[in-house]
Amino acid sequence: MDFVIPQKGQSLIEAYNEWRNWADENACCDYNFHVAVTWWSEQVKEEMAELVRNHGVNSFKIFMAYKDVFQLNDKEIYEVFEWCKELGAIAQVHAENGDIIKENCQKLLAAGITGPEGHALSRPEDVEAEAVNRACVLANQVNCPIFIDNLTSKAATDIVATLRKQGHQIFSGPLSAALGITGLSQWDRDWKAAAALVCSPPLRVDPDTPDFFIERLAVNDLQTTGTDHCTFSSAQKALGKDDFTKIPNGVNGVEERLMLLWDRGVVTEKLTPSRFVAVTSTNAAKIFNLYPKKGVISVGSDADIVIWNPNKSKVISAQTHHSKCDFNIFEGMECHGAPEYVILGGRVVVDEEEMKVVQGYGQFVPTDPFPAYVYDTIKVREEDRKPKGVNRDGTSSGLGDVLPPQLKATVPANNGEASVPAITPEPKEQVSPTPQSPVPNGADYSTPTRSYHASHFTRAPTVSGGRNMQDTTFSLSSDYPSADDCDEDNKTSIAVKAPPGGRSSGPFW
Repeated sequence: MDFVIPQKGQSLIEAYNEWRNWADENACCDYNFHVAVTWWSEQVKEEMAELVRNHGVNSFKIFMAYKDVFQLNDKEIYEVFEWCKELGAIAQVHAENGDIIKENCQKLLAAGITGPEGHALSRPEDVEAEAVNRACVLANQVNCPIFIDNLTSKAATDIVATLRKQGHQIFSGPLSAALGITGLSQWDRDWKAAAALVCSPPLRVDPDTPDFFIERLAVNDLQTTGTDHCTFSSAQKALGKDDFTKIPNGVNGVEERLMLLWDRGVVTEKLTPSRFVAVTSTNAAKIFNLYPKKGVISVGSDADIVIWNPNKSKVISAQTHHSKCDFNIFEGMECHGAPEYVILGGRVVVDEEEMKVVQGYGQFVPTDPFPAYVYDTIKVREEDRKPKGVNRDGTSSGLGDVLPPQLKATVPANNGEASVPAITPEPKEQVSPTPQSPVPNGADYSTPTRSYHASHFTRAPTVSGGRNMQDTTFSLSSDYPSADDCDEDNKTSIAVKAPPGGRSSGPFW
């Protein structure tokens, strides 16, 4: 599935027709399109509906980055999500905070940092994580399912996993390049090698990130793997030689994706072969309503089959890959497990690494709205989350059944019946001396004859009967003891006229 990306102000239908014309003449395999919403207006809204109803499109992508080019603001994003939900479409998100990125880029360039490392520095993990969280919050307000494209950071992934456990309809997966390498080479002294890795969101330098993504795919915190395959030659990358903001963003991955995941996941026994199939094919087919035409080998499904050889090894190299690119970001990496044959619609198109594709043989496969895999859950969630007003006609009391599901867990075990708890005074503390503290003058303090201390103080008196100096006599009660309540004969303390260290001449004494 490729992207149609209209220019700001361009008709979505016009851009879609351009991409269809290019693809129909050249596609070697079946395909479909996501359409990007790069600006927002009533015209765009109408054209989204037209694409869903008459052109087989059921997913739309918004950008939270690329300020002044493709980026939408929060109000626009909210309205796009709301409209996608109405149309039964999937909202896709490029999640990075474009406002922060623009400011970071200006500061880095002003500091003299112009190389590819500036790209990574302008887009730290929290800039991705913040946008992921914001996108999820906005989508949740209108109960719109979203697909967050090509995660590259642990922080963003943790947010997705947490919100999914809370019931948010979020789907996502890592950039396939992040399964095989880190972004450390963006600091390489060889400018060409550093620029080769420039993509957005950027590859991270944390060496544990590839294994982290495999583990999250295994437990369904992440559901798919995508490549965002967008290659540029070294000459094209060199357009940003003196300014990292002008380096074309994109890396290879479509040819290497399956081998990387098998080698890093199945060979290491972190993924089962069945899970490998799910995250590379079946889940995406279900999310975008291509299942069971695609994503499964079954009677009535398309005969698109990859024959996999788990014992085959392959060294990735620009000398042998099929991309129109003079370098490969996985250069020299050996993968264990590789495709032997690929069958498309019953026709062998890859035979022992020999390409036998036919230009134009691929067909556009329309996708219907309201995929059951996604929207069945949305419908249930919509009903559960429907707000209800409270009937206050005086015929009933208590909370009843009006609490929304997200608040019911906080209701106590009395079925939500409102009640005013009885206020029981704390028992008055009985004062008794400890064995180590002899009672002065043989007095018996175990059963005081007055309730003065227990009523007005929180701490027991001292052994000698005086007030505990760490206590307070502050009270708003009318029962606060007056001077008449105090028994002068029983006083055992004295007023200090001069504090330790001498008398102060200040106003506090």
